[in-house]
Amino acid sequence: MALTMSGEVQINASRETVYQALNDTEILKACVPGCEMLEKISDTEFQAISVMKIGPVKARWKGKVTLSDFDPPNGYKISGEGEGGVAGFAKGGASVNLSDKDGGTLLKYDVEAQIGGKLAQLGQRLIAGAAKKMADDFFVKFAAAVNKPA
Repeated sequence: MALTMSGEVQINASRETVYQALNDTEILKACVPGCEMLEKISDTEFQAISVMKIGPVKARWKGKVTLSDFDPPNGYKISGEGEGGVAGFAKGGASVNLSDKDGGTLLKYDVEAQIGGKLAQLGQRLIAGAAKKMADDFFVKFAAAVNKPA
């Protein structure tokens, strides 16, 4: 099952600050819903473990995330793939673009993903709704983390 999603969030910080936060393992770990482990294995790769529940399917996902197409402080591309055991698999990517807006930074993202296995059997509407909620949760937490006074 293919899934596409896009969105944007206004963050009250400079592009440089937002870009640095997008590369900070501790900030990302705190913002990813259900994240149990996020470990940097190179300058461009991370290993992750996350627990997610979508409808009746709950799974512990293990995966790898790769960053590419770096354009500091304007954005980059995130690619990843994960295995959720009997729940199935997910793989995909996202483009993250930063621009100046209203004295802060506008973060835009475009996601494309492929989902297979038991999870894909739940239906497009349920999966899309859950993915949108996870993305929204991530960006609300991310904006709050970046907006914290130093």
